[in-house]
Amino acid sequence: MTVTMPALPNSELAVMELLWRRGRLPARQIQEALYPDDSRPQHGTVQRLLKRLEDKGYVVRDRDLGVNLFSPTLSRETYAGNQLEALANRLTEGSLVPIITRLVEDDRLSSAEIERLRAFLDE
Repeated sequence: MTVTMPALPNSELAVMELLWRRGRLPARQIQEALYPDDSRPQHGTVQRLLKRLEDKGYVVRDRDLGVNLFSPTLSRETYAGNQLEALANRLTEGSLVPIITRLVEDDRLSSAEIERLRAFLDE
């Protein structure tokens, strides 16, 4: 059984997206990426976001290099899968079939994605 992790608000998800794309980063680079043109200092905001993510178990802080570096503790795929499972539990009694069927019927999956699903099911 998978442990359901809470969905992240958009502000925290933006930090996670950055860490998933770029890997381990110091808070300053996160701030510069998220608020590139902001005239107001956003250091406190970024620190609060990172602290909340750390408290929830989504990021770890590496203090070994003299500067705090932040890394995600789970992949984007793991997070997405967890959220999809939570959605299925809420909407379809835990079944992913209605969700996948809807994606296929609405042409939301590319041919390559459908082939990937076929290959996975054939295994």
